[in-house]
Amino acid sequence: MKRLPIVAMMAAFFAWMLWSVSMRQALLFLVGIGLGVALAGQRFGFTTAWRILVEDKNPSGVFGQLIAFGLAAVLCMPLLGHYSELTAALGPPSVSLLIGAFTFGLCMQVADGCGSGVFYKAGMGIPLNTAILPLFALGSFLGSWHLGWWLELGRTEPVGFVSLLGWQRALALTLLALALIGTGVAWYTRRWHRARGQAAPSPWARKWVVGAIMIALFAALVLFISGNPWGIIYAPGLWVAKMATAAGVVDPARNWFWSLPDNAAILQQTVLLDVTTITNIGILAGALWVSAGKPAAHKPMTGRQWSVALFAGLLLGYSSRLAFGCNIGAMFSGISTGSVHGWIWAPMAFAGTIFGLRIRRRLGY
Repeated sequence: MKRLPIVAMMAAFFAWMLWSVSMRQALLFLVGIGLGVALAGQRFGFTTAWRILVEDKNPSGVFGQLIAFGLAAVLCMPLLGHYSELTAALGPPSVSLLIGAFTFGLCMQVADGCGSGVFYKAGMGIPLNTAILPLFALGSFLGSWHLGWWLELGRTEPVGFVSLLGWQRALALTLLALALIGTGVAWYTRRWHRARGQAAPSPWARKWVVGAIMIALFAALVLFISGNPWGIIYAPGLWVAKMATAAGVVDPARNWFWSLPDNAAILQQTVLLDVTTITNIGILAGALWVSAGKPAAHKPMTGRQWSVALFAGLLLGYSSRLAFGCNIGAMFSGISTGSVHGWIWAPMAFAGTIFGLRIRRRLGY
C-alpha cells in the first residue's frame, strides 16, 4: 500500500474521532502515530538494544534508552509535580512483578519483540509479530484474570519518588542513576573490546538518539493530554475482556482485576475511550505509514521456531500483566515518572533476557 491512501485513512479516522468520540482521543491518535513513526522509522527496539549489548557488546541501543528515560523524566516529573490530576506509572513491588518481569525479558527475545515491538512490527507487516499480536492480547487478558491470585503471594504498596521526594529531587536522583548506568555500560563495553584488541563501538548512534528524543517527546504528550503515562498492555487485555464478556464466557464481576471500579467502567464503554487503545492504534498506523511500499523483512523459520515464538508471545502478554506493565508501561514510564517498580522491572527483565538469548541460540534463530 502506498502512503497517500494511508494518510487519507488516518485523516478520516482522526476526523471521525474528533467528531464522534472526543478531542482528547483524537489528539492521542495523532500522538500514537508519532510514536509509531518513531519506533518503526528509527527501528527503536528495546529487545534489540539489549541483544546487541549482550551479544556484540555494543552499548548504542542502551544509551538510546537511557536518553529516552532521562529526557522523558525531565519532561514528565515537573508535570507530575505541578498538576495533581496527572498520575505516575505506579505498580506495587511484588512477587508477581519479579516473576513477570523476568519472564517478559526472556520471552521478548524469543518472540523478537517487546510490548511496543509487537505493535510496531505488526504495523510494518512482519509475519511473526503479526501472528503474535492476538496471542499477546490473549496472554494479557489471562494475566489480568489471574492477577489477584498472584498478588496474594506477596506485595507492598506502590512507591513514587515524585510524591515522596518532590519532583526536583526525584528528577535529580533519576538522572544521576541513569548517568551511573551509562558510565558503567560504557566502561564495561570499552574494556571488553580493548581486551580483545578491538575498537569499541561508539555509544552514540544517530538512529537511537533521534528515536529516543522523539519517543520521550510523544510520551510526555500522552501524559499531558490523557493524564496517564504511556502504556501498551492494558488495551489488548481489554479487547479480549470485552469479547469474552460479550460472548458470556466470563463474568467480570467475579474477577478481582475486572471488578475494580475503573476497569468495570471501561468494560461498559467503547474501547475508543481507552487511552492505550487509541495510542496503540496510532502506533500501528504510524508503523504502516513508515513501511508503505516496502517488503516486510522476515527471515525463514522452521515449524519448531514458529511454535516456540508463538508460545513466547502468549507468555509475553501474560507476564506483562503480572509485572504491571511491559518495557513501556513498567520500565520506560515507570522510571520516567519516578516509580520504584520500574527500577525493579528493568534488572529482572534484563536477567530474563540473558536466558532468552540462550534459547534463541539453541533454537537457531
